[in-house]
Amino acid sequence: MNACQGNAGLTTFKPQKEYFNHIPVNMTSLLSSLMYGPRSLVRTQLYSNTAAYLFPICLLAPAMQIPTRFSGHCWRKNRDSPIFFSCTRLANSSRIAVAAADSSDAHTNDGSMLNEGANRMEEPIHISDTLFEHHQTVNLYGRKFPLWISRDSDRNTDTRKKIFCNRSLNMKSIVAIGFDMDYTLAQYRPETFETLAYNGTVKKLVYNLGYSKELLQWKFDWRYMVRGLVLDKKRGNILKMDRHKYVKVAYHGFKEMLREDRFATYGNTLLQESFDEPDYALIDTLFSLAEAYLFAQLVELKDAHPQKLPAGTAYSQIYKDVRAAVDLCHRDGTMKQAVASNPSKFIHEDQMIVPMLKMLRNSGRMTFLVTNSLWDYTHVVMNYLCGKCGGSGTAPHDDKWLDYFDVVITGSSKPGFFKDENRVPLFEVDIRTGMLQNTDNGTPLAQIGGSGLSPGSLPQKEVKQGCRVFQGGNVGHLHQLLSIEAGSQVLYVGDHIYGDILRSKKQLGWRTMLVVPELERELELICESKDIHKEFRWLRQQRDLIDDKIQWLKWALKYNVNDEEEQHQASSEVNKLQVEIERICELHRKTQRECHEKFHKIWGQLLKTGYQNSRFANQVERFACLYTSQVTNLCYYSPNKCYRTSEDCMPHEFDIL
Repeated sequence: MNACQGNAGLTTFKPQKEYFNHIPVNMTSLLSSLMYGPRSLVRTQLYSNTAAYLFPICLLAPAMQIPTRFSGHCWRKNRDSPIFFSCTRLANSSRIAVAAADSSDAHTNDGSMLNEGANRMEEPIHISDTLFEHHQTVNLYGRKFPLWISRDSDRNTDTRKKIFCNRSLNMKSIVAIGFDMDYTLAQYRPETFETLAYNGTVKKLVYNLGYSKELLQWKFDWRYMVRGLVLDKKRGNILKMDRHKYVKVAYHGFKEMLREDRFATYGNTLLQESFDEPDYALIDTLFSLAEAYLFAQLVELKDAHPQKLPAGTAYSQIYKDVRAAVDLCHRDGTMKQAVASNPSKFIHEDQMIVPMLKMLRNSGRMTFLVTNSLWDYTHVVMNYLCGKCGGSGTAPHDDKWLDYFDVVITGSSKPGFFKDENRVPLFEVDIRTGMLQNTDNGTPLAQIGGSGLSPGSLPQKEVKQGCRVFQGGNVGHLHQLLSIEAGSQVLYVGDHIYGDILRSKKQLGWRTMLVVPELERELELICESKDIHKEFRWLRQQRDLIDDKIQWLKWALKYNVNDEEEQHQASSEVNKLQVEIERICELHRKTQRECHEKFHKIWGQLLKTGYQNSRFANQVERFACLYTSQVTNLCYYSPNKCYRTSEDCMPHEFDIL
């Protein structure tokens, strides 16, 4: 084994090819991961602020020549001073004794001070400095863990993987972290899952609600609709608006409305529309994209062939029927059975979910799952996400995934779940049979005559169950089960701005993180379109400058210029500037359209409408403390990180600051 000098004076060992394939093993990464990573690592106190570690290097062949003693330093999270370590290879052993001390303490090199009775980890630990999504990782038990402990991890984080902050959040104050399942932990494939939902909804419309069989021939374009749209139920229109609720893009069915028609319908009123229920429907979750597309198709059918719809069907009735068909589709179990039969066809695999949950639990946080899905479906999806799931619609192989949570609540009926006054009973789920037992705030109730499930039988001793599983209830039950004292101690991660984020934040004071999967692609396109945005801003500035000059000259012609020659020169200048501003405005419109279509040909940038934030962006900014593209982006940050928002700027500050 050769040794070479690494960064910051640390010793880096380069093993031979047959052991690590020329991947260097950086001892700082090794020690950092062992000191703050797996729970199974045994820590023995030597004296104040000093710790010693004993671990096997099972990945090294016994014949490998390991230096008898080496030393260096690494950084501890939440500490400004380095930890100095000393490693001693134990005689006739493949184990290394590691003694570590704060910089204020003396170095501890004596391996004999270690607790010889310390437990040894039985599984081998494979350490390597490889790149995973532009990050150093450590490979433990076959899974890759990002080394968020690295002092420059934030600077190296891929922009698409960053967590963005609207409201400062110190994670040290968080006691429990909760997750939604659908489109949060489980990211569905829209090309298959939404198509499955669309086809099922069409069948319900035809066979249950009497619509024409012609609908069975229709196709679904899963790329057409986006989140943040608003459906006008009465008029059959689909709208996209800015943060001021000014409608910037509008379609009737699939036909774009002219600016004049759009303004006459939504801008020329004495009272501003609220664009909320009951006359409008918000497309604020990815589950709603299929129904929005089907609504647009039915609007087109009604306009072209009204006789093909049930007599007297208005646009609002069309929407009501679509919603009823969607509910039927979800209730009859067809979609759930299809997903259970082949989860990989409908759900993206994310190998970082388990490492993320382990990291959060190792940091001392409680974790919980609150989902509207019932136990049978939740069990299938979570087993697949954690790497073990039965195929062909069979039951999952085991319940290992429950080890990663303290409480699981299924069938929660969010957003109603977040109302403490919502007196919904809390049932405990027998994970073997799916049967429910009455509880009193989580305590099983005794059964009369001993019938049914007996108190304390969930879970039984012979059944190894990582955590208790419930159905129903409300947020008060959850707070009791986790002993939560204040809403600000909870961070909840979800994808639904109303079902997950708004209610939990406004009514409970929970801290919130919104998952926006579309953000990853959005960030890529923003980086690609920097030049277009620069040109767009320059054209706006030129347009404003020329317009100001025209206004000044017109004012001068009317009030300040008496000389005929000066009037002629001013008039000539105004005419030239009018031609120039028309050219600038045309370029501005062309550039704006180019930028709009680069993101989405119909609806443009998800979080923008023109150069204003979209209504969806405004909701994200108001109600989500944090937002990111994937829930597993938490892996790239310390569980104790303090997220800080960027400085707010008002228009009067832009040019100065």
